[in-house]
Amino acid sequence: MTPRIPVIVGPTAGGKTDLSLLVAQMVSERTGRAAEIISADSVQIFRGMDIGSAKPTVAERRGIPHHLIDIVEPGGAYSVHQWLEDAEQTIDQVRARGGLPIVVGGTHLYIKALLDGLFEAPEPDRGLRERLAARGLSELRAELERVDPAAARRIHPNDLRRTVRALEVFHQTGTPISVLQSQWDRKHPRRPDLHVFALLWPSDLINRRINQRVRRMMEIGLVEEVRRLSPVLGIQAREALGYKQVLAALAGQMSLEEAFEQIKIETRRFAKNQRTWLKRLAQHQNYTGFALSETPGPTQAARIVEQCLASS
Repeated sequence: MTPRIPVIVGPTAGGKTDLSLLVAQMVSERTGRAAEIISADSVQIFRGMDIGSAKPTVAERRGIPHHLIDIVEPGGAYSVHQWLEDAEQTIDQVRARGGLPIVVGGTHLYIKALLDGLFEAPEPDRGLRERLAARGLSELRAELERVDPAAARRIHPNDLRRTVRALEVFHQTGTPISVLQSQWDRKHPRRPDLHVFALLWPSDLINRRINQRVRRMMEIGLVEEVRRLSPVLGIQAREALGYKQVLAALAGQMSLEEAFEQIKIETRRFAKNQRTWLKRLAQHQNYTGFALSETPGPTQAARIVEQCLASS
């Protein structure tokens, strides 16, 4: 047997990146095998979107190869289907080189797809999407709350893209997307070679860390980054947390101070949504949760390495 692949998940600002680097270093020290990190982050895929996505710099990566970062132009689009295909191909390539892949990220839809595949849903219908979007968000939300209250609770009230997608699936199938997704939770995972390691933070502590991160992003130049990228940002990139709010401020719709307060609020809401995802990921047969009150460090990294190598 080969070692299980560690999959490090948790809320934004929870310390996933630093922990993955510690794990990679320990793997190399204990086994002589190189570890390579595969990002599962739907914003770090975009080139140039560095500060707002908390993308590790080249120096912070410490010479450890990172994959699925900076692979899409900011005007482009990238789906979970594409990420899954690219991630599985990269895992195979790293293993073929004799290395250990480490998957890390906070886009838990990507992680769920890697663990269990993609739930069966109809192909996107561009015409239907355009007709739905033209109705306006408030009308769409009212319909979603009527036909699929479970999805309405999960999807943020301002998330037009996911609201449209949920209604698109309902109009195509007559079945709520939440019902289709419930069929996605399998008793027998398709990838038993993965081991999920979740960083579990109390809400008050992670909210404090989020506020600190947002302040830091402001200090190191998020506004300048967004201003520079604004002419080339596509629809998907413009909706990313941080970028959306700063773009609104640059357009005169709010002040920069208001934008950064909105980023804090929306990021805390996003972290709450991530905690819901973590409950689903906890159903995987190979799962370890770390209850945290401080930044994860060598103790957690050593446990990850030991549990993954124990399967080899």
